[in-house]
Amino acid sequence: MHGWIILDKPLGLGSTQGVSAVKRALRQGGYGKWKVGHGGTLDPLATGVLPIAVGEATKLAGRMLDSDKVYDFTIRFGAQTDTLDAEGTVIATSDVRPTREALVAVLPRFTGPIAQVPPAYSALKVDGARAYDLARAGETVVLATRAVTIHSLTVAPAEAGAAALLGDPAAPHAAAPAVAGATLEEATLTAHVSKGTYIRSLARDIALALGTVGSVTMLRRTKAGPFDLVRAISLDKLDEHAMARTLEQILLPLRAGLDDIPALSLTPDQAGALRQGRVLAGIAAEDGLHFALLGDMPVALVEVSDRNARVERGFNL
Repeated sequence: MHGWIILDKPLGLGSTQGVSAVKRALRQGGYGKWKVGHGGTLDPLATGVLPIAVGEATKLAGRMLDSDKVYDFTIRFGAQTDTLDAEGTVIATSDVRPTREALVAVLPRFTGPIAQVPPAYSALKVDGARAYDLARAGETVVLATRAVTIHSLTVAPAEAGAAALLGDPAAPHAAAPAVAGATLEEATLTAHVSKGTYIRSLARDIALALGTVGSVTMLRRTKAGPFDLVRAISLDKLDEHAMARTLEQILLPLRAGLDDIPALSLTPDQAGALRQGRVLAGIAAEDGLHFALLGDMPVALVEVSDRNARVERGFNL
């Protein structure tokens, strides 16, 4: 059991609870005890792609944290909460509502490399304490500006809302078809972002740029690194496979987390050398990270430089 289980995390569940659910499923299915970790925190009020690493895949969880993400999110204009989402207390209001045209016009200002101030209610540490713990205790939290990259930022079709994005066609749409010049109570956007980007901060800043305030009312991660919703499963489906002892059917291979890295085929002698931590000389490969394989067996993640390959992460399979 070395690989990835991709959860479609439901509303209200924390990332560590997702890890616990997979551990429980492994126990229930009689698979024994395995290392389990997640590849990127997802807030309880967010839904969507949560990669869970099992076994030797946990060695790649840190790399998954550094990967790009894609989110759908809805901004409700007119009220800003202290948490910048629907869970918090309203701290600012505005009667201003933007038009769709104004929203579209302002998005280029938030595309590309930008500076962003994270939310006070975040897991970042301030003098050794979590920012959200300090904020909940009533302390003033000032976090440093960080550089992030917004690769793309688009407005969803006017007739699509949070309910549609969450896959419930029977639910009412969040917005009526667009009328030129009409103002918006809320808007749903899609953002492809770099690591470290806070969607709640992005929503706050977009609203402020439009002369109003706003908070996130829906947040759904549709992609994390190479993983998207196509292979994601619900907790109910996870439990079904656990009870049927068929978890291997939903376990993606370890290499699925390295789809963006070129493979490097090894001879048995080369594989043995890497497993001993030795440097391989004379490797005919371009500089950079490579996924070293003996046949179909993952051996290591290696860094090639000047035709020398050094182990970054070795896999004990």
